Amino acid sequence: MITLKGPNLFLRALEPEDLEFVHAIENDEEIWTYSNTQTPYSKFLIRQYLENAHQDIYEAKQLRLAICKNNTTEAIGLIDLFDFDPRNNRAGIGIVIQDSYNRKQGFGAESLGLLISYSFKQLHLHQLYANIGSENETSLKLFTTFGFQQCGVKKDWNLIKNTYQDEALFQLINPFI
Repeated sequence: MITLKGPNLFLRALEPEDLEFVHAIENDEEIWTYSNTQTPYSKFLIRQYLENAHQDIYEAKQLRLAICKNNTTEAIGLIDLFDFDPRNNRAGIGIVIQDSYNRKQGFGAESLGLLISYSFKQLHLHQLYANIGSENETSLKLFTTFGFQQCGVKKDWNLIKNTYQDEALFQLINPFI
């Protein structure tokens, strides 16, 4: 899809060959802090998920795409639309770049820009939202750069390393309307 291709990377559907990559991300305890995951995922469950990843967003109510640099099909991260609500034309959005050496190079921003554009122009969504921990300065900066506005705070929402932390709710209303 040309819609999901940028100058440095592209977003593609998940493939069965992504099993090891998705398994590594889903079982990375450092990322669990941001995804509210508390238990590991088996390769069996991830294999089942990948076998059903061909479902349309209207069936699955989510869309997970691999983030790949233009010179390879190997994934460096994942970007998701989740809690897709076609009746109200909205979805949650989340992103993760796996390795630290691929972070802070603009890949997250480029990926987010591509998926925002796709969500509004192709899926005709009215709004996107993101839940971001108050300590996650990188994500706070990334999402606000794209015009997401904080519309609420969930106080003491997440217990991280024996400390309760706030989680902010951000929204982006379709700017193309």
